[in-house]
Amino acid sequence: MSTETVDPRYIDLDSWPSEYAVEAMLEGQMAAVAAVADQSSRIAAASIAAAERLLDGNRLVYVGAGTSGRIAVQDGVELTPTYNWPSERLAFMMAGGMTALAASVEGAEDNIERAVQEVEALHLDRRDVVIGVAASGRTPYTVEAIKAARKTGALTIAIANNADSALLEAAEHPVLAATGSEVVAGSTRMKAGTAQKVVLNTLSTAIMLRLGLVCRGLMVNMRVSNVKLQQRAVLMLCRLAKVDQDKAEKALVIAQNDIRKAVLVAMGQSIAEAEKTLADCRGNLRQAMEILAAPSGDKGLL
Repeated sequence: MSTETVDPRYIDLDSWPSEYAVEAMLEGQMAAVAAVADQSSRIAAASIAAAERLLDGNRLVYVGAGTSGRIAVQDGVELTPTYNWPSERLAFMMAGGMTALAASVEGAEDNIERAVQEVEALHLDRRDVVIGVAASGRTPYTVEAIKAARKTGALTIAIANNADSALLEAAEHPVLAATGSEVVAGSTRMKAGTAQKVVLNTLSTAIMLRLGLVCRGLMVNMRVSNVKLQQRAVLMLCRLAKVDQDKAEKALVIAQNDIRKAVLVAMGQSIAEAEKTLADCRGNLRQAMEILAAPSGDKGLL
């Protein structure tokens, strides 16, 4: 595996001055980002397919072991505050259980029986999307989970750092982040991990885009959970609905901090009308705003 090989350039890394060693590691991080550039079409295709399932779907499921699993879990949990993605529509399969996020669980990544059992316990179907991540691309737990998930009809996406690996072959949408040798051989929390994070961040954000949870570059479905986010939400309303701060604050109260509904209320709809318009547009705020902006739409303000 390329991620396990020793790069002759760094054989004497431990004897270098720290400044040179750090420079080498930072160059490796930049190379990791560059390594995923040629995967844009694959990431886009995966995001489109995933969004189609999740529009009427169940859950976004993340699968991994060790560093890859921890990076995958991080991506998933951040969708709830950022896009108000319901926690009940998220699931995590971490080799060794969630306690493995903070402590190593020996042998967990080889437990294929456990992987199958956990997939079965989720009762997946074609409305679910499962993302498996493994630097090696051959982690038994993750590979078996993707294989089992695919049999249920769920959409499967794989991210790995080694070409022609079992994980990439098992999934419908494989994404290869070919980061090659690490500065410290086999330490895949470095380049490989960085590339995985880039792919996951890009993939999940692209899915949220396709689901209509971003409008004009703004996180219009974020969870308003503190004063800072309350202020950000008001500014979004002012910008999107073209109203002043007072009207934006009133709309946000009426919509109970649901930004998408609040935008439509600020544009003149009642809360019931806003809910229906959003439902008709399957939650896509841009489409809902275009309907209101049409000549027949009611453009009255609060």
